[in-house]
Amino acid sequence: MNNKKLYTGYTSNIKRRLNEHKRGANETTKKYLPIKLIFCEIFLNKKDAERREKYFKTSKGKSTIKLMLREYFQK
Repeated sequence: MNNKKLYTGYTSNIKRRLNEHKRGANETTKKYLPIKLIFCEIFLNKKDAERREKYFKTSKGKSTIKLMLREYFQK
């Protein structure tokens, strides 16, 4: 997101989901346009993806993302 806020979600079709966000079709991200994908993980199992999404939505998970992408967030 253009204000360095993080949106975390999972999908089975990343291309479609990213296009929805960029068009403003998602109410959560609509007010933060333009948005860009800065990090992606791929899981073969839906339960694993859901568990990871839940973790990234916690304070510890957000800290982990910011630590992993510290160069991006220092720009």
